[in-house]
Amino acid sequence: MTTDYLRAKFDAALDYNAYLATGTDEHRRRWGDVAAKLKLTDAQRTLLGGFTRKMHLLVVSGIWCGDCVAQCPMLQLIAAANPGAISLKLVDRDVHKDLSDQVKLNGGYRVPTVLFLAEDFELCAIMGDRTLSRYRAIAARQLGPSCPVGIVPPGDDELAATVQDWINEFERVQLMLRVSPRLRQLHGD
Repeated sequence: MTTDYLRAKFDAALDYNAYLATGTDEHRRRWGDVAAKLKLTDAQRTLLGGFTRKMHLLVVSGIWCGDCVAQCPMLQLIAAANPGAISLKLVDRDVHKDLSDQVKLNGGYRVPTVLFLAEDFELCAIMGDRTLSRYRAIAARQLGPSCPVGIVPPGDDELAATVQDWINEFERVQLMLRVSPRLRQLHGD
C-alpha cells in the first residue's frame, strides 16, 4: 500500500456522520446507543488534547457489524477530542474490497480494521478487529462462532476498557510520529 493509494482511499472515505447516513434507521440507533454511553475521563481528554502530530485514521468498517457498532463510536469520540490532530474517515469493507483484501486479519475480512496513517499518509499501524479488552469480554461470555449484532450495547466496564485500549494505540502512534526522525526533520523539532 503506497502513500498515494492510502491518500486516495482516505479522500474517498466518509466522515463519521456521512458514513452513519449510509445505514438504516436501526443501524444509526444502534451506533447512537453506544455513543450515548461513552465518555472520556479528564486524563484521557488531556492526553488526546496534547497530540501535536497530525494522524489520519482510515477505518474499514461495516455499518451492520456488531463490533463496528461497539467500537467505531469510540474512535469518533477519541478523534473529536482533538480534531486538529486526528482525522477519522470510514470506508465500507465490501465497497472498498481492494483495500479489504490488503488488510485481512487471521485470513478474514474483519471489521473494524483501523489504519493509522501519518500526516503524509505513511502507514504507521493497523489495528483491529477488536482490542484486547473486547476479546477478553467476549471470551468471558463464551460467545461461540457468531459475531455479536450490536442490538445491546456492551456494559460500561467493557466500554471503558475498550476505549482505553484504543486510546493506548492512538498514543503509541502519536509517540511514533513525535519521535520519527523523518517527521522531526520536517517539523524542525
